[in-house]
Amino acid sequence: MADPTYTPPKIWTWDSESGGKFANINRPIAGATSEKALPVGKHPLQLYSLATPNGVKVTMMLEELLAKGKQGAEYDAYLVNIMEGDQFTSGFVSANPNSKIPALVDHSTETPTRVFESGSILLYLADKFDAFLSRDPVQRAETMSWLFWQMGSTPMLGGGFGHFYAYAPEKYQYPIDRYAMEVKRQLDVLDRQLADNEFISGSEYTIADMAIWPWYGGLALGKLYEAGEFLQVGEYKNVQRWTKQIDARAPVKRAKMVNRTWGDPSGQLHERHDASDFDTNTQDKKEDASQS
Repeated sequence: MADPTYTPPKIWTWDSESGGKFANINRPIAGATSEKALPVGKHPLQLYSLATPNGVKVTMMLEELLAKGKQGAEYDAYLVNIMEGDQFTSGFVSANPNSKIPALVDHSTETPTRVFESGSILLYLADKFDAFLSRDPVQRAETMSWLFWQMGSTPMLGGGFGHFYAYAPEKYQYPIDRYAMEVKRQLDVLDRQLADNEFISGSEYTIADMAIWPWYGGLALGKLYEAGEFLQVGEYKNVQRWTKQIDARAPVKRAKMVNRTWGDPSGQLHERHDASDFDTNTQDKKEDASQS
């Protein structure tokens, strides 16, 4: 057990053995560690991702756009296995110099357009397809405020609470209490907002919902960090209503499958290139085919 009275040294040095579960992929420098080009499929939109909450935001948007009849939103999704360091290949770093999923490359523009950071991708797609983001300046400002609320607040949930509660090599009360308090405050912010609104920024389903739901909806369903009981997420009745309403949407059900590599194999679609892949290329069907 490490000493809880640890005093930081005068100069910090990197210990590659520290960091718990993610020690093998964390490092204090940026840039590529290997040469590997990104694959490019048949559609203009190319997504390189993993079905973490940040990845699901973008597949939600793409599947919702397709359900809305925006055929230009067809996309190829390629798996980026962050535990194996795929995010540090030269191809991925060219798409996202920050080496984080998701990254999108739009080949419909004269020069391919790279878009990284999940909130930026949502905004790019909303503007490109004129969907899920109002043109009314007042309503647009409200939606954008909640989009940026998510981007600013969620590090307290993921890198803060999630790390110390679920992944840190040792458990300490102070950081868990600190971040649990903040996450419950955030849930209360959402619960109060949803008391008078069907969706996060009003009566319309927007990119704000798509940004917030994979994190806080996952938490409300008791799936994120398996912390539902610990945080008593059932107390937030309006968040629960909103969470279940979005969870029932058919595009959301599809979105959760894309680039997923864990859980029920029937819910895993490691790569997505066509709508028919949800019926024919899920991991359970691939495993059955390899055994026959």
